Amino acid sequence: MKKVIVSASAIALLAGFLTLTRDAWSEPSKPAAGAVEPHKVALIDMAYVFKNYTKFETLREELKAEIQSSEEKAKATQQETARMQQEMKTFTEGSPEYTKAEKALVKMAAEFEGFRREKSREFLKKESQIYLQVYNEVSEMVKNYAQHFGYTLVMRFNRDDLDTENPQQILQNMNRQVVYYREDDDITQKILAALNKKLNKDTPAATKPARATDEAKRPAPTTKK
Repeated sequence: MKKVIVSASAIALLAGFLTLTRDAWSEPSKPAAGAVEPHKVALIDMAYVFKNYTKFETLREELKAEIQSSEEKAKATQQETARMQQEMKTFTEGSPEYTKAEKALVKMAAEFEGFRREKSREFLKKESQIYLQVYNEVSEMVKNYAQHFGYTLVMRFNRDDLDTENPQQILQNMNRQVVYYREDDDITQKILAALNKKLNKDTPAATKPARATDEAKRPAPTTKK
């Protein structure tokens, strides 16, 4: 009897271990041996994932802070330029003071224009790197999810409902590639949840951004026809 109890305890312990180490996604059903695996298509709204992925918003907020700092510096330069222009009016045109101030003003204007061009290129590059980084992370998560559940194709689509009040939007939405789909084939929310869960694990608690997704406000998706 004691051996039976010990064995039962060992089985329970093993089951608990497997539960803790199991992937966040449930185990998929596997085709029978020798059976040909059918094509299985999934859909994902990449725009929705980007919008609600915490890391994407955090990176964009950091970039906005840099841009704001740059704009403040540009504003200070513009104010100094305006001050110098007013000062020039107190000098006699052609005088040494006027000529000196004019050269300084031209130099400052050239430096300011170079500063704006350099920052514009820098911020554009940083923004594109943010999109690339997040896109690669989403793509990797989609690949892992598809391989786990046996999806052979994952397509992008727009899960938003048709806007019946906007004629132009109606015409655009009528050109959607996906005319009908089953709700189970929409993996958008599953991918988003997995991304944010992984981010929370990888980010120390003290540095986690405080953010609430708008999923609770979003009505449940309806089957498109």
